[in-house]
Amino acid sequence: MDAAALARAIIVRHKEPGHLRLELPVRLFDPAARAHLEAGLHKRIGVYRVSFEPDGRRLSIRYESLQCSQPDVARQLRGLLDTLPPESEPAAAPAATAPLPGAELFSAAGKWAERFLGGSIKSRLDPVMKGALTEKASINFLNDVLMFYLVKVHWDLITKRWMKEPLKHADAWLTTFYLIFLLIRYRKSNK
Repeated sequence: MDAAALARAIIVRHKEPGHLRLELPVRLFDPAARAHLEAGLHKRIGVYRVSFEPDGRRLSIRYESLQCSQPDVARQLRGLLDTLPPESEPAAAPAATAPLPGAELFSAAGKWAERFLGGSIKSRLDPVMKGALTEKASINFLNDVLMFYLVKVHWDLITKRWMKEPLKHADAWLTTFYLIFLLIRYRKSNK
């Protein structure tokens, strides 16, 4: 497969300023090709993380959007396709970047599901587990924990004082409703 055909076979899965996630053809997951792409992309000023996900044939590129743009990263990748090394025998993968928090937990859960539940259930659990480990899900969870904690700590005040004399404790009620308003507004803005 020539460089132009490889470039056409690359699928953009996600793009935003500072992050690009691509699905690569099988040829680019050859150990020599991976090492070549990783080293070449790191030469581009602004690119600070290049990581491969072998299971999904995905390449994730993180870059400083003030130092280079998405087209700059794409041109760098396209240029690297012209100078790909020949295919090699299967070898050990190059040293990976530091795993994301929760990646080990996800990996262990996936192995457990595959071993004990079978492949079909594992395939249904994978998207759920990946969704549970996102930054958005973590922030939502922590917001919920904080809200429950505040209710628990103030429960006696709410039931024994605030509800009996609502006007006397209007400032506490306004604060409570304002916090609920902020939580709902945050959730709606992230949909």
